Amino acid sequence: MNITMIHHISLKTKDLKKAKQFYGDILGLEEENRPDFSFAGAWYRIGAQQQLHLIEDPGFMYNPDRHIDTRGNHVAFRVQDYQETSDHLKASGVDIKEKPDSTSGFAQIFCCDPDGHIIEFHVPQQ
Repeated sequence: MNITMIHHISLKTKDLKKAKQFYGDILGLEEENRPDFSFAGAWYRIGAQQQLHLIEDPGFMYNPDRHIDTRGNHVAFRVQDYQETSDHLKASGVDIKEKPDSTSGFAQIFCCDPDGHIIEFHVPQQ
């Protein structure tokens, strides 16, 4: 077996409209066509070959208090510019936790999506 890449990540959302606003409008991910499933959702392109799939489930409850646990389950995105990302998220009204000097070797920014999924943005430390 030879795994070559992560193709997509699927996240449940209680409110597809709010999730689409976060991932599409705030993060700027490009929405793609998706098959006509029997449930609502959205697919987004990440880079050249990866995707994020949102699946609406009105009864879904994950992290309602939106606690940012940097050691918890999370999705990490590589970004080009740390400060630009931090400034953009703050200007968009997104609560963030910054770890510019993380021992991980990455300058990290953490936030939660509307359902409380923890999202990390990072660049290599200089």
